[in-house]
Amino acid sequence: MVRVRTAVPSRKRKKRVLKAAKGQFGHRSKHFSQAKRSIIKGMAYSYRDRKVKKREFRGLWIIRINAACQENGIMYSRFMNGLSVAGVDINRKILADLAVHSPDTFKELVAVARNAVVNKAGA
Repeated sequence: MVRVRTAVPSRKRKKRVLKAAKGQFGHRSKHFSQAKRSIIKGMAYSYRDRKVKKREFRGLWIIRINAACQENGIMYSRFMNGLSVAGVDINRKILADLAVHSPDTFKELVAVARNAVVNKAGA
């Protein structure tokens, strides 16, 4: 039977792992077995946190919209309900941006939401 020598593939595999672990602290970037564990864990975290990032941004947008609503004297839930009743389809990302960068436009949207809620209650 032919003798199989794995020096080249083994070295290639180790180099790839150590290159991916570059910049990590201590043994995680120097020792193969530690680096391998660290890379696996890091890839799992990166997969999970791509989902978590979306959640955190949505929460941030809601906080910003709520703060702007409080300044304009309306509750967040009533504001969002008023926009949906009025048929205004603006997502939370854009609303948060308007609340921060152009408060006058946001104030107009608050007025639209208020009118929609009043007209709905009166009808």
